[in-house]
Amino acid sequence: MKNFWRFIFRKSLPSSSLCQMDFAVLGLGDSSYAKFNFVAKKLHRRLLQLGGSALLPPCLGDDQHELGPDAAIDPWVGDLWEKIMVMYPVPLDIPEIPHGVPLPSKFIFQFLQEVPSIGAEELNIASSAPQTPPSELQPFLAPVITNQRVTGPQHFQDVRLIEFDITDSNISFAAGDVVFILPSNSEAHTQQFCQVLCLDPNQFFTLKPREPGVPDPPGLPQPCTVWHLVSQYLDIASVPRRSFFELLACLSQHALEREKLLELSSARGQEELWEYCNRPRRTILEVLCDFPHTAGAIPPDYLLDLIPRIRPRAFSIASSLLAHPRRLQILVAVVKYQTRLKEPRRGLCSSWLASLNPGQAGPVRVPLWVRPGSLVFPETPDTPIIMVGAGTGVAPFRAAIQERVAHGQTGNFLFFGCRQRDQDFYWQTEWQKLEQKGCLTLVTAFSREQEKKVYVQHRLRELGPLVWELLDGQGAYFYLAGNAKYLPTDVSEALMSIFQEEGRLSTADASAYLARLQQTLRFQTETWA
Repeated sequence: MKNFWRFIFRKSLPSSSLCQMDFAVLGLGDSSYAKFNFVAKKLHRRLLQLGGSALLPPCLGDDQHELGPDAAIDPWVGDLWEKIMVMYPVPLDIPEIPHGVPLPSKFIFQFLQEVPSIGAEELNIASSAPQTPPSELQPFLAPVITNQRVTGPQHFQDVRLIEFDITDSNISFAAGDVVFILPSNSEAHTQQFCQVLCLDPNQFFTLKPREPGVPDPPGLPQPCTVWHLVSQYLDIASVPRRSFFELLACLSQHALEREKLLELSSARGQEELWEYCNRPRRTILEVLCDFPHTAGAIPPDYLLDLIPRIRPRAFSIASSLLAHPRRLQILVAVVKYQTRLKEPRRGLCSSWLASLNPGQAGPVRVPLWVRPGSLVFPETPDTPIIMVGAGTGVAPFRAAIQERVAHGQTGNFLFFGCRQRDQDFYWQTEWQKLEQKGCLTLVTAFSREQEKKVYVQHRLRELGPLVWELLDGQGAYFYLAGNAKYLPTDVSEALMSIFQEEGRLSTADASAYLARLQQTLRFQTETWA
């Protein structure tokens, strides 16, 4: 993608490069982010500049819409097919696949009658002593050393500081890097899934692709047990997409269930699908339990087409190897909330991590690997950094501070925001010790300790002269990490105010100043929805 992007924006490309190309751009975005569907809009404009002919205006799918991206995609795709079928009609000798008939599955399950001499566990792609740096295809099985709750007993959220042993892992990382963790489904959910689909969890199988040249599913050992497939590969705890209902309807042999599935997967049934599935966050497993006749008759060959693979979750690394050699620490907020469904909704990875007990018999291991993150810190020792971290967003800044202190770098300014000093003030003692040594300037905002809520953006405004002097006078770098919903906008507005009041800049000049900080990587953000 990066190579394509660099190529398509080369200034040397003639304006007639794509004069014979028809195109259409569909963007998937989230309007809670400042640059909503930025890439789709920019690509559409660039293809026009190069002489391409747009079949339709760009489709801007919005994850924040109450019906999700499909609200924009459905009508757009209908219009697109009308255009395409007129311009590029299907040859008469190619029959149309009837509605409701499933395409052939990608793989054929071949169940083994005898237990193979080498089981799935021995063929597990994860390694406890890799020769090369671990990756998604070959993670490192890291032992869990500690799993400690760091929020107070009265706090609404369970937040964990989890430490892994990465001795002999060939893993190295710097401040700002992220660790990817591959979670597993719970034992109870795995058993329930096998029961509903009438699968023998101990049965071994191999996969045969229907088409030549199709690679095996990445990360799935062969031969493999059904239990391994369900517990460590199929994302049965995720909220199903519309395509799941479309394929399930095709596979259903039960008249009433098939009728309901067809309704939920149709364009006119999207509001009902939203109310049934998306709003209460109903999982794939729960949907299958609601359609038991259909679930019990699903051909195993379609499992990999029907259910997505468990995706790894990314966490900011919250420690430095200089402070904690052979260790890797993360700060995890355990996701748990209530909808109208009886059972609370739980985050797959955070709940799984929280359940791991390093004190139990035998080592507790987690598949993980490390990649560079979006935050890059200056190497020059005299460059100050301003870090704004709300809640668990402070995690990457702890790694940065530990690393900079180890190198003797001062000029570390941390604005930390949480609810209450005695409930979710992460690493309070550590920050205070660094303050006493003159290694850190700490500014706190405890939002729930007074009648009027105080957030990090308020503290920034209060210390406007210091922030302006650091940025404009000393060339400081500014970092922001936390929830994407309000924080980026609120902090950007606070900075704009500081630029105008302390720097005496006009609104336009303040906006340009902020843009220059972003372009030169002196203003970096790491936020999530």
